[in-house]
Amino acid sequence: MANILDGIKLSKQIKQEIKDEVIQYVNQGYRRPHLLALLVGENAASVTYVNNKIKDCQAVGFKSSLVKLKNTITEEGLLKEVGKLNETDGLDGFIVQLPLPKHINQERIITAINPDKDVDGFHPVNFGKMALGIESFLPATPYGIMEMLSRYKISTEGKQVVVIGRSRIVGRPMSILLSRKGNPGDATVTLVHSKTVDIPKHTRNADIIITALGVPQFLKADMIKQGSVIIDVGITKVEDFTSEKGYYLSGDVDFPEVSPKASWITPVPGGVGPMTRAMLLKNTLFAYSKEIKKQNK
Repeated sequence: MANILDGIKLSKQIKQEIKDEVIQYVNQGYRRPHLLALLVGENAASVTYVNNKIKDCQAVGFKSSLVKLKNTITEEGLLKEVGKLNETDGLDGFIVQLPLPKHINQERIITAINPDKDVDGFHPVNFGKMALGIESFLPATPYGIMEMLSRYKISTEGKQVVVIGRSRIVGRPMSILLSRKGNPGDATVTLVHSKTVDIPKHTRNADIIITALGVPQFLKADMIKQGSVIIDVGITKVEDFTSEKGYYLSGDVDFPEVSPKASWITPVPGGVGPMTRAMLLKNTLFAYSKEIKKQNK
């Protein structure tokens, strides 16, 4: 049976480290790090995510703020709000919670964020720096996976890695990070997606599989080799009228079938999700510490 890559336990450890660092700064007379979330509309999942982020901030001693805007706001109106936040002193980072209403061009909004406050790591400047191996904010989910591999001492050097899914939030950054020099890194990465012919041909040769597809139980035992490491980013609500909630959460991996064959595996929930939240805090602390260093020059 596979060992569990426990995101809940690891994220608690990381949050404690962040909290200790914040205490040191505050004891030296500095302000607390400040993270803000910008929420457009009342998307239930987005509201939950934002509330969790606020709780996380409280847990580590950050100041947190929430700006709520109606989903009728125009694109120009939202750009103005982003412009204001870019200029707000003492605000280390902010996130614009995605998805945005359909009438708003997401790319325009992301590109309008000051790269120095882009703690989601989505701005083209930060994405470009990541691709070039220059220190920058990393997208939180790939960052969380890299941290997990590092802290669980899972070697990636020379390994065959298959990333399933090519989104800008997970798949593409993941493939870049694991192919960079360093540890974790130095892997031979194959990126497969909806147009790939014969995905199992690739996954059966992989030492590590990272799946971010959003298709419940897509990865089956016959698609992996014995002893591979499986990281499941997918999380989908699946209808289940026998349960009290009326649904259950499923990852991309058929966990009961795959886990006996894997060496390490992330559960869903409790694997990658908590790590993503912890890395948003780590990015904010990075922005804050850069600001403090600037003040001390």
